[in-house]
Amino acid sequence: MSGSYDESAGADDTMDSFWEVGNYKRAVKRFDDGHRLCNDLMGCLQERAKIEKAYGDQLTAWSKRWRQLIEKGPQYGSVEKAWLAVMTEAEKVSELHQDVKNNLLNEDVEKVKNWQKEAYHKQMIGGFKEAKEAEEGFKKAQKPWAKKLKEMEAAKKTYHMACKEEKLAAAREANGKTEASVTPDQQKKLHEKVDKCKQDMQKAKEKYEKSLDELNKCTPQYMECMEQVFDQCQQHEVKRLTFLKEALLDIKRHLNLTENQSYATIYRELERQILGANTQEDLKWFSNNHGPGMPMNWPAFEEYNPDQAAAPPKKKKPDGAPPTPSTDHVAPPGDRSSVSSYDKNQAYSAEWSDDEQPTTYSSNENGGNRNSFEDDSSTGKGVRVRALYDYEGQEQDELTFKAGDELTKIEDEDEQGWCRGRLDSGQEGLYPANYVEPI
Repeated sequence: MSGSYDESAGADDTMDSFWEVGNYKRAVKRFDDGHRLCNDLMGCLQERAKIEKAYGDQLTAWSKRWRQLIEKGPQYGSVEKAWLAVMTEAEKVSELHQDVKNNLLNEDVEKVKNWQKEAYHKQMIGGFKEAKEAEEGFKKAQKPWAKKLKEMEAAKKTYHMACKEEKLAAAREANGKTEASVTPDQQKKLHEKVDKCKQDMQKAKEKYEKSLDELNKCTPQYMECMEQVFDQCQQHEVKRLTFLKEALLDIKRHLNLTENQSYATIYRELERQILGANTQEDLKWFSNNHGPGMPMNWPAFEEYNPDQAAAPPKKKKPDGAPPTPSTDHVAPPGDRSSVSSYDKNQAYSAEWSDDEQPTTYSSNENGGNRNSFEDDSSTGKGVRVRALYDYEGQEQDELTFKAGDELTKIEDEDEQGWCRGRLDSGQEGLYPANYVEPI
């Protein structure tokens, strides 16, 4: 036992003690609270799972968008590959967060749900079997003591009333002795009243003391029985608290990605890709494909060829044109296996002047919302031209027209001798610049 009644109640007499009649209900309520806390934990985990899924989805969307922008942008070589490795990191981390979501829902939530079902048994009439058994046990343990307590409270009340009556009678007798109007016979009656009140008070006191003594004798047995029932409640609570601790450790293991070997591998691979970036190799590639290292057909003396005007020139398509399988129809691209698609086939004009303005990437000029790597579209109205010769398009992106047909030139001639135009039917495509003349 935990000690006497007064000791367990504490120094504060107003304390709402467990030992008071009916105060065991808080221990019973703990069963209802335990079941509700299981629901709360499952709800908590379900919300976290939604957060994990949303974060994973956002990582995937971010990676997809920026992978396209980087591949389309001007960055090239091994540094581009290292940059793209950051997108790969996001995709793999997204997968891990999706795994966290699945573990929370499929393992942790299910584990709590199954334990809750085994630990709390609902009754047809409502409530839980465990709570009902505890309440019945407490009622049975408390009933004899509560009966004695009620008797003692009644005896105490009777005694206190008798004390009050005795004091009133004594006060009347004292007043009667000082008042001349009170006759000796009346004084005698007042004195007899005081004696009777004293006798009644003594009897009430004896009954009160006897009732209190019986209650005190009953108290140890009462405390023992109540503690037995309480210990049964504690045993159930031990199981709940132990399970909750184990469940939280499982949750921590699922949430802590630093303990996941795959997580560490992702960042080792990212570091390897970044450290693998080779500045000199990238510079060499750019020089060979867009700089002094490029091959050049230097001007040489050529004899006049009357058929030369009728033959279409070698063609290199402007940016954005679909690739063609014809090797003699397209300028050979450089060897750039890991470089972005942006400007892979871009034609760098040999003509320049001081009047040309450099391309800017200001967010203001792009409307503040566009990425600086996104292609600009030509918005010119075009120039009307007339065909000098018949031309049959050799590929899907080329126009077909007859001599004398009129069309609109929408892009100027490139260094390969090709223009982009639009037929009156609305079809757009490429055609040899020397096959038309301005109208």
